[in-house]
Amino acid sequence: MLKGGTIITGIQNSEVGVLLRNQHAGGAELKVPLEARVPDRFLLYVPVDGIAYRCEVRWRRNDRVGVQFTGTEPKPKMHYG
Repeated sequence: MLKGGTIITGIQNSEVGVLLRNQHAGGAELKVPLEARVPDRFLLYVPVDGIAYRCEVRWRRNDRVGVQFTGTEPKPKMHYG
């Protein structure tokens, strides 16, 4: 199942729209735009789940990024989705 999500980098409220693939309790594979700059650590807000996951990048391949979830937070106030 694919889910939409948003990477929130915290740099001037910068956001990148992504698709989550292969999500599990410990992490997920993200499909990101090729031109996107994804930091090593970021907050991933998933509207369907209603929470944000703190993420650390574990691998990168073309338009795919594998992340490990290191915790969760409530819906970010700066995101209206």
